[in-house]
Amino acid sequence: MKKLINSVEDVVEEAMAGLAAAYDGILTAHFGPNFLKRTDAPVKGKVAVISGGGSGHEPLHGGFVGRGMLDAACPGAVFTSPTPDQMLAATEAVDGGKGVLHIVKNYTGDVMNFEMAADLARDQGIAVEAVVINDDVAVKDSLYTAGRRGVGATVLAEKICGAAAEEGRSLEQVAALCGKVNAAGRSMGMALTSCTVPHAGKPTFELAEDEMEMGIGIHGEPGRERMKIRPADEVTEMLLQPLLDDLAPGSQDEVLLFVNGMGGTPLLELFILYRKAQEILRNRGISVARSLVGPYITSLEMAGASMTLLRLDDELKHFWDAPVCTPALRWGL
Repeated sequence: MKKLINSVEDVVEEAMAGLAAAYDGILTAHFGPNFLKRTDAPVKGKVAVISGGGSGHEPLHGGFVGRGMLDAACPGAVFTSPTPDQMLAATEAVDGGKGVLHIVKNYTGDVMNFEMAADLARDQGIAVEAVVINDDVAVKDSLYTAGRRGVGATVLAEKICGAAAEEGRSLEQVAALCGKVNAAGRSMGMALTSCTVPHAGKPTFELAEDEMEMGIGIHGEPGRERMKIRPADEVTEMLLQPLLDDLAPGSQDEVLLFVNGMGGTPLLELFILYRKAQEILRNRGISVARSLVGPYITSLEMAGASMTLLRLDDELKHFWDAPVCTPALRWGL
C-alpha cells in the first residue's frame, strides 16, 4: 500500500484538521466526537441541514459544509458509519431553533445511527426530520443496504436543501424538498480498478487489467456484472440507459446531468462521458438544463465514474442556482 498518510489510526482526524485549516473562514472541526460545522453555525431562525457517513468519499460530506449547503457533517472511519453521539453532538451544535434535517444515504449503519441520534435529539426538544436517499438503480439490495443504495443524488439533495434552508423555508418544507429530489434522482456507477482502504492495506477487490465492473457502489460492493472493458461511449450508454428506463423522463423534460469521478479518474475522461451522455439525451429531446462534472462522491482512489440524472422543475433549478460557499462547491457569492 502506497499512500500519503502518517498512520492508519490518524487518517480521519488529520484530514479533518487539514480541511478546517484550509477553509478556516468557512468551517471548523470538532473532535471527540468528530464533526465539521460551518463557522457561523448555529444560525438563529434557520433550519440546519446535516449529513454524514464513512470517510473516503471526499469531498462528500465535509467538503459541502458552508453557507447554502450543509450546516454540519459527521465523518466516520473510512467506509464506516459515524456513531450516534457524533450525529447528536452535531445536531446540538447547529440547531438554530427552527429544527434540523438529517440527509441520510441508504446504508444500514448510517440509517440506524441517524435514527438513534434523531430520537435522542427529540428527547432534548430539538425538532428533527430525516430523509433517506436511495437513488442507485444498479441493485435492489446490496452487502450494505436493504433496498437501493444512496449515492450521487445525495450531493444534489444537500445543495438544493441547503439553499432552501438558507432562504428561510420551514423544516417540513425542506424535508419535503429533499424527498422530491430523491424521487426525481437516479444514479449508476462503474469501476475500472479497486481502491485500498488504509486499515485493510490491500485492494478491496480484484479486477483484471482488461475488466471493468458495472453497477458498483461507493465502497466497491459488487455490481450488476463484470465484463471486458468497453470504449467510453459504450460505457456511457450502459450507465445512462438504466437511468432513463427507471426515471422515464419525457421528451420535453429538463434534467441535471451529474457525471462523477470515483477518485482515480481524470476530468479528461469524465468530460468524454459527459459529451456522449448529453448527445444521447439531446437525441431523445431531453434538455440538460444544469450540469455537474467532477469527483464529488468518491471511493478513495478507485478509477471509475457514476452518472446521476435529476429531473428538474423551476423550484429545483432555483435552489440549485442559489449561492453556495463550501470547500467543494462555490458559486453566486
